[in-house]
Amino acid sequence: MLPENLLRMPSVSLVQSWYERSFEEVLKFENGDADDQVLLDSFCEALIKIRNRHSNVVPTMAQGVLELKETHPVDQQTEASIQYFLHRFYMSRISIRMLINQHVTLFGGGIAPPIGHVGCVDPNCNVASVVQDAYENARFLCEQYYLAAPDLVIEQHNTVTPKEGSITFTYVPSHLHHIMFELIKNSMRAVVEHHGADSDKLPPLHIRIVKGKEDISMKISDRGGGIPRSLSDQLFHYMYSTAPQPPASGVESAPLAGYGYGLPLSRLYARYVDVIFHLSHEF
Repeated sequence: MLPENLLRMPSVSLVQSWYERSFEEVLKFENGDADDQVLLDSFCEALIKIRNRHSNVVPTMAQGVLELKETHPVDQQTEASIQYFLHRFYMSRISIRMLINQHVTLFGGGIAPPIGHVGCVDPNCNVASVVQDAYENARFLCEQYYLAAPDLVIEQHNTVTPKEGSITFTYVPSHLHHIMFELIKNSMRAVVEHHGADSDKLPPLHIRIVKGKEDISMKISDRGGGIPRSLSDQLFHYMYSTAPQPPASGVESAPLAGYGYGLPLSRLYARYVDVIFHLSHEF
């Protein structure tokens, strides 16, 4: 369903070949005996191989779109078609990887999940702990590139059970980490570039975590200068970024700047788990 010119781009053809090969490998198990342990072990091995093969799908597909824009004019209708496809394509990818990770973690016989986890789902996911870990990873990149990074202040407000300490809920820690890492590194880059890396004291990031009766909300506040309202509609478009576009080779590209996929992918992660948990409650 992609424009023909995009389908002919080398990177897009490569991604398509990965999916064709993975589909062929999965089909071999379609009519297999579910009680055959050897077959089940082979299935897990195949899933791990498929997961590893597709680890670079996002940057490779992004490179394919760049190849198109560098060689062909892209009108508004083509751009809308690409955005629509990428939205469904990446949501499907998140879902497939979630299923693979869950199956392999439960039945793969490899590294056991942390105590208390159900596969890759943590029934007692500590929000502040995941946020702190995401901050430390983003801070490492920020200091590596800018030689400076703002501090972090975390506030927690539990309106349901105030006497409890940390706020926890059922979630996939890796998804929450991905979302918070992307948001935090965006804030860090904005703060450092707005105030200057040689500033005596960079203003800290503030993250407020609030647990209500139905939801847990997280708000990130920074003093990075903000974004013009005229650009707000483009923030969740794939391939849009306020940072300079990285070179095709990836050499000398800023670690805090990418292809403009951070915000739209983070929103997909949030929406995917929300939909899954909603359906599980319905059933």
